[in-house]
Amino acid sequence: MAGKFFDEWQVGDRLTHEIRRTVTEADNLFFTVMTHNPQPLHLDVEAAKESEFGQILVNGTFTFSLMVGLSVGDTTLGTLVANLGYDKLIMPKPVFIGDTLHATSEVIALRESKSRPDTGIVTFLHEAVNQRSEVACRCERSALLRKSG
Repeated sequence: MAGKFFDEWQVGDRLTHEIRRTVTEADNLFFTVMTHNPQPLHLDVEAAKESEFGQILVNGTFTFSLMVGLSVGDTTLGTLVANLGYDKLIMPKPVFIGDTLHATSEVIALRESKSRPDTGIVTFLHEAVNQRSEVACRCERSALLRKSG
């Protein structure tokens, strides 16, 4: 399903995105190294074993990026002008290698653009949910979308 235009959304619209992703060791390693993050909890099995988690903790910025990426096809693909911001980002549960995540999105606000009459701002509440139905990540994303007309 392609993304929707601004005027196709209503506050309260809720989607459970069909694409799911099992996080692999390679995902975590590549993302962590690619972003120059030296945190031992993400890279050092022995240090991670000694932590309260007892195992490698998946890089939170990967979890956030995956959550947004899982939502794009159903929300903003082909209609996005720009992402304007991400707010209230929280990570209530850790993600570990082997966890399978899916995403949900809810429209929590709509606003016509004052400076661009052919666009509007949709605010989504995105959540990444693991295989145990626990919310691992949540944020609000404000996206500037084109109108259909």
